[in-house]
Amino acid sequence: MFITFEGIEGSGKSTQINLLYEYLKGRGYDVIKTREPGGTKTGEFLRDFLLNNEGDINPKTELLLIMAMRAQHVEEVIIPALKDKKIVLCDRFTDATIAYQGYGRGINLSIIELINNFAAEGITPDLTILIDFDVKDGLDRRMNDTGYMDRFEKEGILFHKRVRDAYLKLSRENKERFLVVDGSEPVEKIHEIIKDRVVSLIGSGSF
Repeated sequence: MFITFEGIEGSGKSTQINLLYEYLKGRGYDVIKTREPGGTKTGEFLRDFLLNNEGDINPKTELLLIMAMRAQHVEEVIIPALKDKKIVLCDRFTDATIAYQGYGRGINLSIIELINNFAAEGITPDLTILIDFDVKDGLDRRMNDTGYMDRFEKEGILFHKRVRDAYLKLSRENKERFLVVDGSEPVEKIHEIIKDRVVSLIGSGSF
């Protein structure tokens, strides 16, 4: 089973993926937790360059770096785990690329789809959990939590609003795959909603 977590900066998705990981692991499930961009030794090296580079990175270059990381990630981590019947929890995947590089940066969606089909080898999530949250509140939360903002977090408010709108659009277009949760709800309540959906999916065997 392949479950992805999506959301704007500061939405709380990383907290929720950690809670779900601990819940599933505590009940004996064979589960791994990973992330994009990154997820491998090569990917983490490129992630640091992508997020912390102070120079200009062309949107096309940004997209190709992300797809290179995804290709390595899929081949090295995701495919082997799925073949071993593990539950894979991934912090961001293809939907993030569509939202950030497609709607955020304005790159043609057909180009993204073409390159992604090659990089991701046709893999799609069984469930995508979107933690929806107010853009300004999310950025404020990130700054308060870390005191630091990376290349994406430093983008203007309109960029982040485009990303949020894109996520909501994707969720409407893929209702069966998406679970949309209000990120302003208490952390434990969000966890319960996610946990119930995942347990139901595991029980149904429809993946």
